[in-house]
Amino acid sequence: MDEIFIRNDDQRAILDSVRKFVEAEVMPRAAELDAQTDPEAAFSWEIVEAADAFGLRTMTLSEELGGMGVDSTTTAMVVEELARGDLGISVVFAQTLKIAAIMEKALNADQISRSLVPFVDDPRAVLSICITEPDSGSNGVLPHSTPLKTRAEKVDGGWIANGMKHFISNSNRSRFFLVFMQTDSSKPMTEGVSCFLLERGHPGFTVGRVHDKMGERLANNSELIFTDCFIPDENLVGEVNMGLKTLGAFMPSSNAYAGASILGVAVACYEKSLAWAQTRVQGGKLLIEHDGIRAQLAEMKMLIDASRTYIHLATDRADDQENGWDPTLGALPKVMASQAAWQIATWTLEIHGGHGYMKEAGVEKLIRDAAAFLHSDGVNRTLLLRSANFMGW
Repeated sequence: MDEIFIRNDDQRAILDSVRKFVEAEVMPRAAELDAQTDPEAAFSWEIVEAADAFGLRTMTLSEELGGMGVDSTTTAMVVEELARGDLGISVVFAQTLKIAAIMEKALNADQISRSLVPFVDDPRAVLSICITEPDSGSNGVLPHSTPLKTRAEKVDGGWIANGMKHFISNSNRSRFFLVFMQTDSSKPMTEGVSCFLLERGHPGFTVGRVHDKMGERLANNSELIFTDCFIPDENLVGEVNMGLKTLGAFMPSSNAYAGASILGVAVACYEKSLAWAQTRVQGGKLLIEHDGIRAQLAEMKMLIDASRTYIHLATDRADDQENGWDPTLGALPKVMASQAAWQIATWTLEIHGGHGYMKEAGVEKLIRDAAAFLHSDGVNRTLLLRSANFMGW
């Protein structure tokens, strides 16, 4: 993290500690874990436990619940630093950090005692938020919003759920889940969905296939299957049919964290490109002495700084929504950061030449990771359409 973006000594201390954690615990393991053929083998409980010992896993919770009460901008900075070491590790914790914050705000006292209290005490507890389905991903964003296929039907004392989610981050590892299901089939996804709190092992709730991904492999994504799953009324989060509105109200900075994750990949690419340009001789002089390379490195830094500024604008406003929150800030910073990261990754490959195409250089992994957030946390084109809707076009 460039010093100009650090605002106070508390942030500096946190980020210095995170950087040391990444260099000690993540970077030495990342390449070997990424290379595992079995996607489940790419996940590391050792890294999760090391992060818990540092206090990272719970840092967005209030001090009353055992956290550090960090704000959204500091969280985005932490997420970016983690992604410098590995995108998947960043995603594991970005999801957990944002969901923990949502849960503290959205759950009632009984639900908090049943979930966040054991979450804090369990060094391996990570979290999932479950919306995406095989036939429903961007449907909540586009004008022709359709209902979710996963349905929860009201019965005496609770709900009976059937259906399937997929692509869900952490879901084969998580202890607690916020699951969004259609509870009014006559309404579109944006209006007829409710949120439910579930714990791993709940009857009728099982993990399906673990997806084998191109990149971001240190984070697992899987299917979740609901088969006549009875969910008691006390597990309903907020009001019936208000699930997505609850999510938007309590975590408007969610998408900005995704932008921070992919921005960390861009930073890793830039740092690798700069180091290579300062040591590789081509045409009788160092690459850094060639004007074209120098200009390209400067453009990388420009795109990184501009994307980071946009992300921090979103997180600042998310924590103070009455002071100029714009709903496009919930979409566009991620789009910008992911497009910048993809451009920077391809430039990194070009700067390295044939060496970059060889796996041992580490560029190949960054290319695969950089592609992830062109689609994850909302397909970019869809998020642009969503923002256009917000602007009234």
